[in-house]
Amino acid sequence: MCGELRLSDGGIPAVLMGWVNRRRDLGNLIFLDVRDRSGITQIVFNKERDPGLHAKAESLRNEYVVAVVGTVKQRDPSTVNPNIPTGEVELVAEQLRILNDSRQPPFLPGESVLPNEEMRLKYRYIDLRRDVMQKNIELRHSVAASIRNYLSVHGFFEIETPFMTRSTPEGARDYLVPSRVQPGSFYALPQSPQMFKQILMISGFDRYFQIVRCFRDEDLRADRQPEFTQIDLEMSYPQQQQVWEVVEGFLTAAFKTAGHEIKTPFPRMSYDQALRLYGNDKPDLRLPPMMDVRQAGTPGELDEFTSKFKIRKDLPVQLIRIPKAGDISGTERRTIGTYGAYQQAQAASFIQLMTDTKRFARDFPALSEKLIQSAKIEPDDLWLLAGALQTDATSTAQSVEHFCARCGFLRLDLAQKYAAKHRAFEKTGQSEKDFKFLWVTDFPMFEWDAAARRWNPAHHPFTSLHEEDMAKLEANLDTVHDPASPLGEIRALAYDVVLNGTELGSGSIRIHRQDIQKKIFQALGMSEEEAKSRFGFFLEALEYGTPPHGGIALGLDRIVMILAGADSLREVIPFPKTARAVDLMVDAPTPVSEAQLKELGIKTTR
Repeated sequence: MCGELRLSDGGIPAVLMGWVNRRRDLGNLIFLDVRDRSGITQIVFNKERDPGLHAKAESLRNEYVVAVVGTVKQRDPSTVNPNIPTGEVELVAEQLRILNDSRQPPFLPGESVLPNEEMRLKYRYIDLRRDVMQKNIELRHSVAASIRNYLSVHGFFEIETPFMTRSTPEGARDYLVPSRVQPGSFYALPQSPQMFKQILMISGFDRYFQIVRCFRDEDLRADRQPEFTQIDLEMSYPQQQQVWEVVEGFLTAAFKTAGHEIKTPFPRMSYDQALRLYGNDKPDLRLPPMMDVRQAGTPGELDEFTSKFKIRKDLPVQLIRIPKAGDISGTERRTIGTYGAYQQAQAASFIQLMTDTKRFARDFPALSEKLIQSAKIEPDDLWLLAGALQTDATSTAQSVEHFCARCGFLRLDLAQKYAAKHRAFEKTGQSEKDFKFLWVTDFPMFEWDAAARRWNPAHHPFTSLHEEDMAKLEANLDTVHDPASPLGEIRALAYDVVLNGTELGSGSIRIHRQDIQKKIFQALGMSEEEAKSRFGFFLEALEYGTPPHGGIALGLDRIVMILAGADSLREVIPFPKTARAVDLMVDAPTPVSEAQLKELGIKTTR
C-alpha cells in the first residue's frame, strides 16, 4: 500500500495503486504523490530512461486512479521528506496504467483550506478521501472493535433487535414507516432497543449488547444526528456498581486503542450535588465547581453583604472561578457585569453579578480573604459572585435549581470565552489528564411538565426507584397533576456517564415486577387501557418470571468525536445529515411518486 514502503525495502520491485494526490513536472522528471488510505508515496518518471512512459505521465491529473510498477529507491538525502513515513524512499516507475480519470473535483483532498460544510457534505465521497477523515473513520472502527471484543470476552452476547417495530411515543418523535401489506398501519424506527433488550433478559440471555443504529426525529445540533449509533447493553441481576464497572472496562479499552490511558473507577456525584456545584447534570470537571459564599463567611458578614446588594438570603450566592484566565481589564469585567451573552438565559432578570473583585475586597476585606483562601483563588484567576435578586418572585423550592442552572450557564460561557488563556478547557485529545469522567447518579424519578400540567418520567417509565422511596410513591399515586407533589422528591436508580461536560451515556436499573410497573404508570396518570395499548406485549412478558436487570446505552459517535478532537458528530460519521436533517449527497428526503403513495394508501397535504 502507498504508506508501507520504508528504507529497508530499497531495491525491491513494487506495485502501487491509488489516487494522484499531486503532480510536479520538472521537465525531464515528473514526480507523482500517489495516495491511498495508508498514506502517500512519491513516484518518479524519468524522460531519459523511458520517454514513452514519461509522456503518458504528463496526461495525469489530480484524483486520477493509477497503478504503477517500479523499483523502490532510497531518496537523495537532500530530498528526504521527514513529514511522511515513506519520506526516505521513492518508486522509480517502470510501468503505468491509468485505471480511471477524474473530472476536476470541486475541492481537493490534499488542500489545507476546506470549502464550506455544505460543499463537503454534497461531495462527501471526495471529503472522505481527506487524511483527517480517513483517520477519523479508522478511529471509529478501532474503538468499536475494542468495545465489541471487550464485551464478548466478558460474557456478553451480541444480539440484533428489529429496526421496524411499533410506535411507543415518548421522548423524541418517531420516524414512521408505512406498511403496504397492513394499510393504514405503521412501523416505527427504534429510538433505542429499550424494550427489546429487557425482553432478552426475560428470555434468559443474561448479558446482551449490540452496537446499534437508532433514530430520533428531533431538532439537531453539533452533537446530535437523526440517526446515530449507540453501544447498548443489558445485564441480569446487577447492582448499579456492576454496570459501571463494565462501562469503565470497555471505555478503558476504547481509549487505549486511541492511545490514551484513563483512570478508573470514575468519581461519582448525585444529581443534586451536580446541580448545586456545577449548575447542570453533566458537569465539566476540568473547571472548578462553584462555591456557595455561605460556606466561608459568618452570618454577620453575609447579612451585610446580601443587604447591600439586595440579594435573596434563602438562595445560594455562588462564587464562579475560571482558572488562569489572565489579566482581565476593567472594561471586560464591566461587560461581564452587564450580562452580555447571558441575556439568552434571561439572567438579567434574576442574577446580580459582582465582577469588581477589587471593590469587593475593599468593602468586605475579611469575607474577601476567606473566599480567596476557601476557593484557592490565584492572582491570574477570573472570579465573580452571583446572587439572586430580591425582586425575583419564584418560589424557593423551584428557584434553587433554577438559579444554580443559570450560574452554571455563566460558568461555561465564561470558560469558553477565555479558553485561549485557560489550558485546561481546550479541546480534548492531548493526554489522559484532559479526560475527566464522572458518574452522575440518583436522578429524579419524575419531572414536572408545566405545559401538560403533569408529572412525566425523567428517564423512561421502566426505570426502577430507590427502595426507600417506595412508600412515598405509594402514598402519592393520585397526585400526578399537582406540581407540589412529593413525586418530585423520588429518586430513580438512574445514572449517566459524563466526560468533559458531554453526556456519553445514560442507563438505569429497570423495573422487573409488574405490580411496581403498574404503580409507576398510575403515578404518571396512565390508565390501564392506555398502558396496555402502548406497552401491552412488554407488560405481558413481565408476568412470566422476569429477573432483576439493568443496563445502559452510550453514544459511539460522541465517544469518537471526543477522541478525534472534533467539534461535530459530522466529522466522525461517514454520511451524516445537515442541521435540517438533509443528506446533501443523495438529496434525501425527497417526494415519492403518486403510484408509491397510492400503493401505501397515503395522501400528502403539503
